[in-house]
Amino acid sequence: MRNIDNRKYVIALIFVLIPIVFIIRLFYMQVVDDKWKERAAQISENKILTYPARGIVYDRNGEKLIGNEVYYDIRVVPRQAKEIDSVSFVKLLGISMEEYMEKMNKARDYSMRKPSDVVRQIPPNEFAQIAPELYKYPGFFEVARTQRVYPKMIAAHVLGYMNEVSPADIEKDPYYHSGDYIGRNGIERMYERQLRGQRGVKYYLQDAIGMATGSYEDGAYDTLAVQGKNITLSIDSDLQAYGEKLMENKLGSIVAIKPSTGEILCMISAPNYNPNLLVGRHMGKHYGELQEDTLIPLQNRPLNSAYPPGSIFKPVMALIAMQEGVVTAKASFPCNRSLAGCHNHPTAQNISDGVKMSCNPYFISLTRRIIQQGKEKSIFKDAAIGLDIWAEYVRSFGIGTDLHTDYPGGVKGNVPDRQYYDEEFPNRSNPYGKHRWAFSTIQSISIGQGEVLITPMEMANLAAIMANRGHFYYPHFVKSIEGGNVPEIYLKKNKTMVDPEYFEPVIDGMWRVVHEPGGTARRARIDSIAVCGKTGTVENFKRISGKVYQLTDHSNFMAFAPMENPQIAISVFVENSGFGGTWSAPIASLMIEKYITGTVKDSLKEQRILDANLIPDADDIIRE
Repeated sequence: MRNIDNRKYVIALIFVLIPIVFIIRLFYMQVVDDKWKERAAQISENKILTYPARGIVYDRNGEKLIGNEVYYDIRVVPRQAKEIDSVSFVKLLGISMEEYMEKMNKARDYSMRKPSDVVRQIPPNEFAQIAPELYKYPGFFEVARTQRVYPKMIAAHVLGYMNEVSPADIEKDPYYHSGDYIGRNGIERMYERQLRGQRGVKYYLQDAIGMATGSYEDGAYDTLAVQGKNITLSIDSDLQAYGEKLMENKLGSIVAIKPSTGEILCMISAPNYNPNLLVGRHMGKHYGELQEDTLIPLQNRPLNSAYPPGSIFKPVMALIAMQEGVVTAKASFPCNRSLAGCHNHPTAQNISDGVKMSCNPYFISLTRRIIQQGKEKSIFKDAAIGLDIWAEYVRSFGIGTDLHTDYPGGVKGNVPDRQYYDEEFPNRSNPYGKHRWAFSTIQSISIGQGEVLITPMEMANLAAIMANRGHFYYPHFVKSIEGGNVPEIYLKKNKTMVDPEYFEPVIDGMWRVVHEPGGTARRARIDSIAVCGKTGTVENFKRISGKVYQLTDHSNFMAFAPMENPQIAISVFVENSGFGGTWSAPIASLMIEKYITGTVKDSLKEQRILDANLIPDADDIIRE
């Protein structure tokens, strides 16, 4: 009897202890151990990211260059999707059956209960055709997201574009998740962090089959998306659009800078393209077409192409020579055509004459004095010393250096120095060391040919230096950032190694280039505006199957205006079009007049440029 009573107590104790153990365990899991709390949250909560509107981009006058527009994604919950007429559905969405089946298989593999994308980035005009029919296809629904829109359809190379993040982007910055979009080029990329804003998060409770049942903790842990910062650029959209119009059916570039600040007023790369082509679900198709275009419209010529500067380099030679004290402003050299070819003109009596007439022998003789200063008895060692002095001066003009332009990528011009030519002409058996070259070997640098290279952005900056009589600000696109300041680097004045006093005879010559008979840029004249400019005709060579051919020359021009208190500095480069004064100079004058006065009076000059088709044929080889 006693045993039965004992067993009764044991059984009762077990029944009491079991609930206590479960209660203690549940308390530990839910209150003490965070791991179980997090696990429960993963099971019962659904985190949804909310995307902010990206920052708006304006031009210097408040005109919108980049905005946002609602685009639509079509998603599917596979479990809810019933048998549908897939043939009519793919036709409605504008995709192939293969693409549809691939998307559906991926969606099922991911989750039968959670939504997956079927089609992304459908623009409003296309979605308007889809929306009335979507109810016929259970399990499919739309999600609205903002995407970029470029209302003026200009400045594609300035503004850049966006595309989906890659695994490398995600690894580099954990902010991004698969399916996010990122600025890939231009301003969109350069100011990505400012423009993108900050994502928000919403937490929802879900039931056993994955359906949302309410907000978690009444939204206590939700965060709001923060819109990206608006940015104002220095670009003048009217000037940009006009420049793009002038450069239709041409290869080349226009860059204009405000000399007093370094603000870039326009940057045209021709051929151009509509930036809206690289938005939406057809972006990949359009990008492929642009890539295959033999005229390379995706190339940003102002920042990613470098050319010999030609005769626009001659003013720099004059300035260096005067600063070094090897010539004065009254220096005269004969037009000795045994040194280089030249056009018919009187003997240049001074620096101003030399610039106006653009005399090749004059500047070869002048540059010889910079390079061969007699600092060493050996002409080879002497040339090496002189060239390094010359190269340091040239780089102080921003050529071949980092101009810190707020644009991703880009190349620098080339300023050859002692090391460059030692590698170009090695000769270790030379008793004078390895400098087996002298000025006669490299004299083409005097007139902006040979190994000297310059980008169109550097050309425009050179024009700004001339306008400022010896200093410049790093060329930049940003004018203001909402809630922030322009980077200090763009407020810093950079001085060349040439004193301001030496600029006056050169600038006088540049004025005469445009305004006097015998000047090489008479087509750049503008009534009532004093334009100072310098033409360049750039020899253009190409190596084909081991042979070097000379193609049609490039046309080049740099200028600033007005002569006093300059408002604009500009470079124009037209590939394969001949003399600088024929095409580049009049294009520059039209741009200058448009910017300063707001109108263009010379309609005949304008129409001549608009009508010109200067794109060369593929086999445009004029002589071997």
